[in-house]
Amino acid sequence: MVLRKVSPITKGRKFKQVLEGARKVFLREGYAGASVDDIAGEAKVSKATLYSYFPDKEQMFSEVFRADLVQEDEEPLFPVSSDLPAARALPQIVEVMAARIVSPAGLHAYRMRVGESARFPDLAREYHDAIHRRQRDALRQVLERWVRRGELEIVDTELAAEQLIALAAALIRDRALFLGSDSVTDLHLRRITDRAVQVFLSAYTPQFENSHGLSRGARSYPGDRSKTVPPME
Repeated sequence: MVLRKVSPITKGRKFKQVLEGARKVFLREGYAGASVDDIAGEAKVSKATLYSYFPDKEQMFSEVFRADLVQEDEEPLFPVSSDLPAARALPQIVEVMAARIVSPAGLHAYRMRVGESARFPDLAREYHDAIHRRQRDALRQVLERWVRRGELEIVDTELAAEQLIALAAALIRDRALFLGSDSVTDLHLRRITDRAVQVFLSAYTPQFENSHGLSRGARSYPGDRSKTVPPME
């Protein structure tokens, strides 16, 4: 589906109220399941007020989607100093990424974007360019700093950044999607992020075990008898 060109939206006094109501309904029901009546009810405005800002549901969805992109673009990505050694900073960076991925807001947004990507391919492309590429490029810059210091040996830092993002989502995103955010406990999150960092460092750090004093084995956790990630049930 190709988005048609639309006229600029008039932003009146209740615009943000309408936009937030639409966002809640779209996240809850998806594009197809969201009705204008539901959106007007959620926003606590009349349908006439709603239509004064948005001529149709398609334009409303596009504006909600883009407003979320702007908000995400303004959020700090990695609140960790890159002056730290890679072995100390990477666990914190990966845990921040993983926590965002499995948060209720992160899961709702992911469902909406994936579910509507075929209907709104232009918006899906905007998301990839605005958010995914921003995260990848920011992570790539940090990795390149560690490469220059000699802490990491990476030829393709763009690919390495993509791999680290994928490792942060491994197992926990599917678990959270199917079983809910509450199914990913702090213990589970730390297990996944620790293993992700160990895999990454073992691939890109010279003399991984000796140079950082880290073991490739699993960290021991209280009550952790199996040393394995709990399976999805």
